[in-house]
Amino acid sequence: MNRRIDINKLVRPVIKDLKSYKSARQEFVGSDRKMILLDANENPFETGLNRYPDPFQTELKNRLAAIKGVSSSSLFLANGSDELISLLMVAFCEPKEEEIMIVPPTFGMYQVSANLNGVHVVEVPLIDAFQLDVDRILARASDKTKMIFIPTPNNPTANRFPLSDLEHIAKNFPGLVIIDEAYAEFSPGETAIDWLDQYENIVVLQTFSKAQGLAGARVGMAFAKDEIIDVLNTIKAPYNLNVLSQQAVMDRLDQAGQVAQEVRLLIGYKQTLIKALEDLSFVKKIFPSDANFILIRVDDSSLRYNQLIQKGIVVRNPSKQISCENTLRITIGTEIENTALITALKAMDQ
Repeated sequence: MNRRIDINKLVRPVIKDLKSYKSARQEFVGSDRKMILLDANENPFETGLNRYPDPFQTELKNRLAAIKGVSSSSLFLANGSDELISLLMVAFCEPKEEEIMIVPPTFGMYQVSANLNGVHVVEVPLIDAFQLDVDRILARASDKTKMIFIPTPNNPTANRFPLSDLEHIAKNFPGLVIIDEAYAEFSPGETAIDWLDQYENIVVLQTFSKAQGLAGARVGMAFAKDEIIDVLNTIKAPYNLNVLSQQAVMDRLDQAGQVAQEVRLLIGYKQTLIKALEDLSFVKKIFPSDANFILIRVDDSSLRYNQLIQKGIVVRNPSKQISCENTLRITIGTEIENTALITALKAMDQ
């Protein structure tokens, strides 16, 4: 029998009392009636962008919900995952009193957003092979721990966490379990979205910035129980997702076959790069990857990073993160870019 969590008790009291901003035309959204719009002080001359966007992105949500197999009321769209992370903290974490939990090495924006929102951060580092320390996570959680952020595949380590570990945490964690699936397309399989009916405290983040190729559009998705989505809708900016970004997503959804082909190519390119890395003497370890990037341990990460910069190639040096000493994170590029990278790395191995 799964433990029940009352989402209403997790919401900050000040948020419970808020009334969301509503435009005059919101009551007509989805109506078949043709209305003369004189309510929002817009320029009436048609440009294609002279009207404010639908504040709830109804058309796009309905299409995404059908693709993901969820109700549109279980879906929230935002200006990238960064906005989702911040809104969750605003909604559920009392500044200077409550905390979030992270599992470093991990995505840096969780810490940044917590700092901006005055929320304490508890760290439970990953253990051997960059795996979750499930027992310590649950032992450290308290009634002040409002949420835990777990990206899978993880960033910067690129590995997926076992579903059994994630589900055990979901069953026993006292707050929200935010499972960030930004790289899900590169490691197909079961998604935590499938667990929404079982666990009230699951929130799944996905994005159009990675495999979907729309990083410049800034579109993130959150999947959760309606009660959580309702809270996010209450506190979001009225028009948080612009018309251009919504249309870019609609167009990209029409290119699902192209996206799948790009993912297959990138996975193939990754294997080619791994083989090349295996032959380099200064590469000490290549960590398993379920994403579109690879984490490697080298002899001197600062030296190798700067050598690549001199050759016009930018990678990431996450060496200051826990357990990431002398590592580089390398994104898989185009075939031409990867060839240039391999050439540069071989030249450095003299």
